[in-house]
Amino acid sequence: MKSSRTIEKGKVSRREFLASSTALSTVGVLSAAAAAQQGQESGRAVSDRSKSDPGPTNKALDAQNPSSVVPPDTDAGSVPAFKYSFSFAHKRLYEGGWSREVTVRELPVSKSIAAVDMRLTAGGIRELHWHAAAEWAIMLYGSARITCIDADGRSFVADVKEGDLWFFPTGIPHSIQGLGPDGAEFLLVFDDGNFSEYATVLLSDWLVHTPREVLAKNFSDGSQAWEKIPRDGLFIFQSEVPPPLAADQHSAAGNLGSSTVDFAFRRTQQPVTKRTSGGEVRIVDSSLFKVSTTIAAAIVTVHPGGMRELHWHPNADEWQYYISGNGRMTVFATGGRARTADFEAGDVGYVQQTLPHYIENTGDTDLRFLEMFKSSFYQDLSLSEWLSHTPPELVMAHLNIDKATLDALPKEKLVIVPR
Repeated sequence: MKSSRTIEKGKVSRREFLASSTALSTVGVLSAAAAAQQGQESGRAVSDRSKSDPGPTNKALDAQNPSSVVPPDTDAGSVPAFKYSFSFAHKRLYEGGWSREVTVRELPVSKSIAAVDMRLTAGGIRELHWHAAAEWAIMLYGSARITCIDADGRSFVADVKEGDLWFFPTGIPHSIQGLGPDGAEFLLVFDDGNFSEYATVLLSDWLVHTPREVLAKNFSDGSQAWEKIPRDGLFIFQSEVPPPLAADQHSAAGNLGSSTVDFAFRRTQQPVTKRTSGGEVRIVDSSLFKVSTTIAAAIVTVHPGGMRELHWHPNADEWQYYISGNGRMTVFATGGRARTADFEAGDVGYVQQTLPHYIENTGDTDLRFLEMFKSSFYQDLSLSEWLSHTPPELVMAHLNIDKATLDALPKEKLVIVPR
């Protein structure tokens, strides 16, 4: 792809070169990409020779990030890195499963949302705990049993499977356990970019750091009964597959009965909000999922060749998780800046509030991803919607287009643009 300028020898300073390389390193970009970017910004064409990278390079990462290795000639300026892959995240392994997280520490731009990818074996338990951030979750694989008590102390026990959601508000104690035949994998999304799975209140931690005589007094039992409490936090541990759901629900209900709050949201409850020949969007916020008051979501499917249209979100930053397929996103920033990155399954993307962007399916299978917002409601505005509801003479004067071109623009929000 030709850009509008060449790089002249000596025009790129060491400071500029290092700054460009550092800014692009998160998405696997080496020195050739920095050079190409400098060439684009000078206003002269960049030759294929200038784009070459004969030195050491990580070819696997370069192949996954073609829009960073040779950026589109529309990219310009310095936009903070907005991509991170769970594949780079440290994985904590346990007997019973594993977990890994992406927070503001891994992706500095992600100040409003953090996430944990977790796997539990059949019978594996994420121990009873709670945290200072609210937890929104989607099941990616298998099935699991979730438990909690509501603010009135009444129990909630439910089974969830692939595509189902749950939400636990701040301070609500809960647990997750993998079911047969092969447990579960799920994504946990938290409404605080600084959240860390290391900073949860664990049942085992709490009790081991409470004097035995206090436990005995609290539970009206002899202190000897508490000598076998695990000395280390369990976090994730292996146990037996739980009994049938009805049995757990009955035993947990006790004298108070079951909660009237439904903390789970099944896939069958997620209606299609918008569908075109290019794909579909399912919006799930507090208008449908009543308990989810701090996180709103859109579950997006884009067919091959389709595109999530040019748009922006006025009310919140957008945190993305790519479930399957391949895509490309350009984020446009103030001051005429723009940056493009490529995404595939397991990647996280982030777009700051009000910044325009699009997501294009660049593969030959469906692109599926989540749009997550720290908000009780979902909101977006599209470029087509804006232009079609602005006086036509004003639009034509801005874009230097004729009336026929203006009339051909979509008259409403498409959400997903077909191929």
